[in-house]
Amino acid sequence: MEQFVPVITVDGPSGVGKGTLCARLSAHYGYHFLDSGALYRVLGLAANKHNILTDEHALTALARHLPVSFKDGQIWLTTENVTDAIRTETVAAFASQVAAIPSVRTALLAFQQDFARLPGLVADGRDMGTVVFINACAKIFLDATPEVRAERRIKQLKNQGLDANIDQITKEIRERDERDRNRAVAPLKAAIDALIIDSSNLSPDEVFNQAVAWVDQRCVDRQLIV
Repeated sequence: MEQFVPVITVDGPSGVGKGTLCARLSAHYGYHFLDSGALYRVLGLAANKHNILTDEHALTALARHLPVSFKDGQIWLTTENVTDAIRTETVAAFASQVAAIPSVRTALLAFQQDFARLPGLVADGRDMGTVVFINACAKIFLDATPEVRAERRIKQLKNQGLDANIDQITKEIRERDERDRNRAVAPLKAAIDALIIDSSNLSPDEVFNQAVAWVDQRCVDRQLIV
């Protein structure tokens, strides 16, 4: 008999704090963690290096055999540590571009689902609750206004010693949201059974507490989390 693996999904646009929330949930429950956005970013980075961003056939082939690995909080593309390289706005745009291709999403679907193993999984992405793990015991959709997300991104860049224009960052965020919400396959949206949390005016602790209360209600009360 196949053993049930509890899954918590956290979907939402970029810059809303999904990674922070998922890392805390993973530590809190002792679950594995999947950053699906990192997969698309790695694919976008690799596709740009091979000059195949507009070649659907080559992109799909690469997605089927993406040489990515996650080790000790670091992300590797074959033997190259790309943890920092995939976090740029340029690579984010590449990721959004390749993620809009149906055959690419299909190629990465099984790869992502294989991360669901005991004792459980916290999955961070844009279609985790609507496509990849539709039977997840708890689904969360984390959101924030483009302006707040741009301010957070500017702060990150300044902490890295980089300059950025907030108007340009806000424009890029809005454009990416538009692409993600209007793509033909797996558009960015909240699952009908998801808890929607707007983090615009909430602290990370407040977001975390809301999420834990929801997970405990949806999963623990059903004795799916042990």
